[in-house]
Amino acid sequence: MTNCCIGNSAASLSGEYREERKMNGSFPVMRAPGVAPGRSSGSAFGNLVWAVATSDDKTLSLKGQIEASFRKIERVLAHFETDKRCLISVNVLLADVEQKKEFDVNWREWVGDDPDHWPQRCCVQAILSAGTLVEISVVAARPS
Repeated sequence: MTNCCIGNSAASLSGEYREERKMNGSFPVMRAPGVAPGRSSGSAFGNLVWAVATSDDKTLSLKGQIEASFRKIERVLAHFETDKRCLISVNVLLADVEQKKEFDVNWREWVGDDPDHWPQRCCVQAILSAGTLVEISVVAARPS
């Protein structure tokens, strides 16, 4: 078993995260800026990070949208000083579950060969917004 959260380099998303205080005490929830009103692209609390991604370009093929989504996830994770090696859980929503095999090929290339870095993952069909072929939501660990 490896410690997935040592020696990460952190790139930053444009903008600063916000830290919120709630419940009459210290309850820091950090948020990465999103592209749509009312939504962040990622959040962190303690040693956990949540991120969600779709492609901004809805004209791309499934492979193109998958790659764009993976890049967004990597940017959000880096923003919170972690990376894909620290993924715990991944939910994949496909507009057409018949494309799961194609997704799996891209997934294996992206996630890598080390089983110590493989998160648990589910992949389901969902009705997505017009032109969106894939949406990916992740939970990752991060150093304290």
